[in-house]
Amino acid sequence: MTRRVFPTGATIYEHGNTAEGIYLLETGAVRVSLPLSDTQTQLLEVAGAGAILGLSESLSGEHYRVTAEAEETTTTSFITSKEFVELLETRHDFCIQVVRMLSENLHGLYHRFRSVSAHPGRPRRRVLDEELN
Repeated sequence: MTRRVFPTGATIYEHGNTAEGIYLLETGAVRVSLPLSDTQTQLLEVAGAGAILGLSESLSGEHYRVTAEAEETTTTSFITSKEFVELLETRHDFCIQVVRMLSENLHGLYHRFRSVSAHPGRPRRRVLDEELN
């Protein structure tokens, strides 16, 4: 791993760029956002020390799905996608931990989506189905 320091406002990685690797946040805070248009973004979270960014994209070989920007001076440890996969191949115990982490992320997203879709201000699915018939 190599240490990288990002000043306030610096882009760590940008939505659509090739995923080069994984960032472990050591200190600081990172704004994780999703572009909605050329001028608008949606803040998804502010990640702090201990967060891991770019994990799923680096493992899948996809482009970064979000943009990560330092909200304050931020120090990260960075490992390339290739080096990370090699580590997983040799350290099966570490591989299992990563699978658990990805599973927890998916579970958390499920609950977040569920709470958003259950928002009382939205029409229920049954009402929409009745209107269509």
